[in-house]
Amino acid sequence: MQDGTRAPEEILLAVSADMTTPEGDLRDVRLATEGDTRAFERLYRGHSARVHGLARRMVGHEEADELTQDVFVRVWEKLDSFRGEAAFGTWIHRVAINVMLARQETRRRDRGRFEDDDAKLEIAPVAPREAESRLDVESALASLPEGARRVFVLHDMEGYKHHEIADMLKINVGTSKSQLHRARMLMRDQLVA
Repeated sequence: MQDGTRAPEEILLAVSADMTTPEGDLRDVRLATEGDTRAFERLYRGHSARVHGLARRMVGHEEADELTQDVFVRVWEKLDSFRGEAAFGTWIHRVAINVMLARQETRRRDRGRFEDDDAKLEIAPVAPREAESRLDVESALASLPEGARRVFVLHDMEGYKHHEIADMLKINVGTSKSQLHRARMLMRDQLVA
C-alpha cells in the first residue's frame, strides 16, 4: 500500500516467515511463558511436523498423533525451563525423544505384567505385508523390534552417536552398535523382499 501501511496479507507473511527463526522462537517462548497461548500456537505450528515425523518413526503411525500431543503438553509444562543455550528446535527435539522413550518404557513395563518372556515378543511372527507396502520404509521400520527401531531411528535418522544413544536408552555402547546392525539387516531384508 502506498500510504505506508501494509496489507493484512503482507503482515501475515511477515509474521509467518519470522515464526520459524531462532529469534522468533525465543520471542514466542518468552511470550508463551507469560501465558500467551497464541505464541505457543506459533511454536506448535513451527515444530509439530518434525515432532510428528519423529513419533511416526519411533512408535509408528497408530500412536504418532497422540504422542505428538503428549510432547507438546510436556513442552508447555517445561517451557519455563528452556534456557536458550541451544536452539528451541533442538530443545524440543530432546523433550520429544524423552517423552517417547518414557512412553515405550511404560508400555514395556505394562507388557511385562502379562508376558514374562520379552524374548518371545521379539521373535513373534509378524503378519505378512502386501507386496506394495514392502517397499515402504515406514512399514519396514514399524516391523523392527522396539530396541532395534529405537537405535536405528536415533542413529541413522536423527544423527545421534552411539555413546549418546547409550546414555539416552541406558544401554551399553556395544548394545547400541549391535542393535543398529540388527536393524539394518532386518530393514534390508524387508525392503529387498
